[in-house]
Amino acid sequence: MAAEGRAARTLAEAERVSALLGARGLPCAVIGAAALAVHGYPRATADFDLATCTPVLAELYALRGELQQLGYQAEFHPPDADDPLGGVLLVRGEGFLPIEVVNLRNPLAGRPAALAEEALGSARAGAIEQSPLRVVALPYLIALKLAAGGARDRSDVLALLERQRTLELAALRQLCARHGLAERLARVLAELGPRP
Repeated sequence: MAAEGRAARTLAEAERVSALLGARGLPCAVIGAAALAVHGYPRATADFDLATCTPVLAELYALRGELQQLGYQAEFHPPDADDPLGGVLLVRGEGFLPIEVVNLRNPLAGRPAALAEEALGSARAGAIEQSPLRVVALPYLIALKLAAGGARDRSDVLALLERQRTLELAALRQLCARHGLAERLARVLAELGPRP
């Protein structure tokens, strides 16, 4: 299958998974490499990431069962109390990239989910041509990556900030300060150097 056909099929399957989440009343938005591309930083990826935010893990187990009944290979990897995420539902099938539904709220950890809830609330449709999928807004994508704290996440933030020179830094600083990420943002901005 040509790359374009695989990409189109992946998008269609992600839309279907998103619709199933919506039918359960669960918020959903694009994060990961697809969101990075929307915000000006395309990079290679081996999957398509959707985010949700629920304290009810049974919803994700039920969605796994529904997807399996529809013919998908679906497995849910639940969190433990130390996990920053609330589990990942991996969806596979023929002819499309794996779709990861990342639960941004871990009910076992007892941490607040305000950033995740705001990020999903910031998401808007229309960023991906001819798709109803909602994409997390750029400041929230940066904040989520800062919160994740991995080396790849830091690299992604640097690349986004380098490409998005018109991003209003004052608003980003306020967002990060509100969620305890001011120091992480300051370190990344210092590494990036002065902005025009």
